Amino acid sequence: MRQTKAYLIICCILAAVWGCEKKKTAADGEMVICRPMISKVQTLDPTNTRDIYSALVVSQMCEQLYVYHYLKRPYQLIPLLAESMPAISDDGMTYTIRIKQGIRFQDDPCFPDGKGRELKASDFVYAFKRLANAKYASQNWSVFDDRIVGLNDFREYSKGFKKEWDVDYSKPVEGLQALDDYTLQIKLTRPWPQILELALNDYCTSPVPFEAVQHYGVDIVSHPVGTGPYRLKTWQRSSYIELEKNLNWRGELYPSEGEPEDQVNGLLADAGKPVPFADRIIFRIIEEDQPNWLLFMRGKLDVMYIPKDNFDKVMMPDKKRLMSFMQDQQIKLTIFNDPSTFWVGFNMKDPVLGPNLPLRKAISRAIDRQKYIDILFNGRVQVAHGLVSPGLNSYDPNMADYGYSRFDLNEARALLKEAEAIYGKPIPKLTLAMPGTDTLPKQMGQLLQRMLEQAGIQIQVDYMDFPTYMERQNKGQCQMFISGVSASCPDAMDFLEMFASKYFAPGSNKFFYSNPEFDALYEQVAVMQDSPDRLAWYRKLEHMILDDYPAAFMTHRITFYLGHDWYKNYKPFVFGYGVLKYHRVDVEQREQFFNRIHSSKKEGK
Repeated sequence: MRQTKAYLIICCILAAVWGCEKKKTAADGEMVICRPMISKVQTLDPTNTRDIYSALVVSQMCEQLYVYHYLKRPYQLIPLLAESMPAISDDGMTYTIRIKQGIRFQDDPCFPDGKGRELKASDFVYAFKRLANAKYASQNWSVFDDRIVGLNDFREYSKGFKKEWDVDYSKPVEGLQALDDYTLQIKLTRPWPQILELALNDYCTSPVPFEAVQHYGVDIVSHPVGTGPYRLKTWQRSSYIELEKNLNWRGELYPSEGEPEDQVNGLLADAGKPVPFADRIIFRIIEEDQPNWLLFMRGKLDVMYIPKDNFDKVMMPDKKRLMSFMQDQQIKLTIFNDPSTFWVGFNMKDPVLGPNLPLRKAISRAIDRQKYIDILFNGRVQVAHGLVSPGLNSYDPNMADYGYSRFDLNEARALLKEAEAIYGKPIPKLTLAMPGTDTLPKQMGQLLQRMLEQAGIQIQVDYMDFPTYMERQNKGQCQMFISGVSASCPDAMDFLEMFASKYFAPGSNKFFYSNPEFDALYEQVAVMQDSPDRLAWYRKLEHMILDDYPAAFMTHRITFYLGHDWYKNYKPFVFGYGVLKYHRVDVEQREQFFNRIHSSKKEGK
């Protein structure tokens, strides 16, 4: 009965999606990229974008000052909205940035006559001030807290108002100056070696015109107005997001340089050609794996990760190659390390978990991470022995030797007795917040319940959609939570800052972890340039976190990515998302695939 019901649900979803597809049939020669979106999107306002789902969409429409080169490895920062790399003062405290001339915001009703105006340096000043506005409550404020001269004073000033748009953005901030229409100057309170990677390369600093904020008010979350190659056409919250070309985009050329193997792999075949290639991008919002998988296998999605339940059916036993029937369908496999870490997090403000180190440690010891990986991920991700992910600059390949990820039920039971002595009575049932309501999150929740029960720890799992989960997490309402982070740059400071107490949620510290010794050392290390000494301090900071067990760190992701042969110019790109302008679809190849499918149906195959 359950299988029949699930099948009917899948069929209904597919029918709805295919019906939607018929209404949006591409015109002859039109190029459309179709991608899965496994979660509802929280916001399309870049200033408050923090999760990967929102960022994937926002990054196609909004741009930042600097980005990583699409093809070059090691990753190299290059100017995007900036004209060149910044001029930096000798003391490292002042950054002067020239803005490219002739860049225009997309056409939008918020502008006079609906025509997008030219981007100016003052738009970046506005973007930073808006991010600092306490009444706006950006999740990204923690990145900038106490970094720019006068910006914290502006934040204090904004607290005196009732609404975001009541704040006077003309109030000067000493550290943010538009020296002229095309020159931005940023003065820091102290050296910030990672400002390019963590701030000026981040979507939260993408310029949003003040006209749009004034015009749309709170509805700006649904009306992104950017300078990028695409613009929003339709956002059906629970079904799909459709982007279309921004016709007044300035234009850009596909890269002509990369790694030596890029030429062999066909990644330079479009060198020097104008981008974007696709006329439209469609993100299908379907949270269940199997409907997405069926859409991919029928050619309705261009790319797809391999769901857990399909992995052994399409992969050879060596877990390195696709089975022949997949290769016969001209489906390509790409495997790459994603510098990411996932965890079971603990709310350190919680009266049960927060003051009880043995309890947090018991939970960690009760989790068999390798079994968790084998059951839920087909053995295709790595055990996280610490916080910092492989691929980042302070990753310690010997971290397993320290035993933080050790599975030991006897130790877990002994620790639980210590925890009960501290608490003064048996530990009550704990609640784990789980983002997602589909099959995989439920399997994760059930497996963690069984593992912890073996140690005598009882939990219940609260499943919810991603926007609801984020809202509750930012309010500190999750006792325990499943979460993770993907690196935005190669510098591990991006991970370490999640544990500084000044960055409590809605900032990056969702754990509400506070350690004065950690905070003091963090402040010292944060201003250091890259060096062997800084590497040693980074690792010291990581161990301080691990010793306190604010989370049970679980896995580092390895991505198995599938793409139809008609999907061109795909290269793993782990430090950003705004690269779909470089991707291309061979419309003729895709049409041939559909003709083969149609012929097979006629023949009853």
